[in-house]
Amino acid sequence: MEFITRNKGIFIGAILGMITGYLYWHFIGCVSGTCAITSSPINSTLFGALFGGLMGSNFNKGTSEKHVPPASTTSEN
Repeated sequence: MEFITRNKGIFIGAILGMITGYLYWHFIGCVSGTCAITSSPINSTLFGALFGGLMGSNFNKGTSEKHVPPASTTSEN
């Protein structure tokens, strides 16, 4: 259960992406059937889940790390 709460942003983003991907296929889609992503509802839904999960990962609180700037490389003569 801790895994789900730590990655809540990814799961919410993936679910919203799946819904958005399916709706995009349903209402816009690809008329000719030659589009790689929007020609199939499965492809469109999976692509939406992937993209939504990536976008949702930006909102995870547990994965933030403190950035330490590199040491100065200039030498004093």
